[in-house]
Amino acid sequence: MKKVAVILSGCGVYDGAEIHEAVLCLLHLARQGASYQCFAPDKPQRQVINHVTGEEEQASRNVLVESSRIARGDIKPLTELQTEDFDALLLPGGFGVAKNLCDFAVQGANSQVDTEVLAVCKSFAAARKPAGYCCISPILIPRVYPAGVKGTIGTDPEVAKAFSAMGGEHIGCVVTDVVEDSHYQVISTPAYMLAKTITEADTGIGKLVKRLLEM
Repeated sequence: MKKVAVILSGCGVYDGAEIHEAVLCLLHLARQGASYQCFAPDKPQRQVINHVTGEEEQASRNVLVESSRIARGDIKPLTELQTEDFDALLLPGGFGVAKNLCDFAVQGANSQVDTEVLAVCKSFAAARKPAGYCCISPILIPRVYPAGVKGTIGTDPEVAKAFSAMGGEHIGCVVTDVVEDSHYQVISTPAYMLAKTITEADTGIGKLVKRLLEM
């Protein structure tokens, strides 16, 4: 049975992990016979957003604690993730990736990745173990892999431009498809960067998970 490490970035599209994407990732892993363990950084969120109004709230939430809502409590701090224990890595999207796993939401192409997150992702890359990135999480790819690595965030011209400025080769992609860089064993799909419905997101994520487990 393949074992996959899943990194979450909170709980909720505007300040954490995109819940539909995260659940679809876990569902497809389970359906295809893989086991998974969820991880998250144990640190405060950059922002807390009211998901009814879209407004920022003056509150403090912890990324690990919020992520545990999606994982039904079965989650570990990212510091406990050992690459040798897993066959692959998977990152759902959501603004939490751009706010909590890195600072792309603030710094754009000058963004830096959280040191714990970067160390884990680079460890999988160095071990030649496959990794899947959904939605906005592929913006981490150019910081993890050497220049020229291929990836997609869909068709958004500004984010695509940033991906390229950071050293990656951005490939435009429809919501129901994936972009694979077979040399670096990394695969990405637009998910809710483009998806208008949960079924659209499901198609691309399903393809990504299937390919991830084949790699």
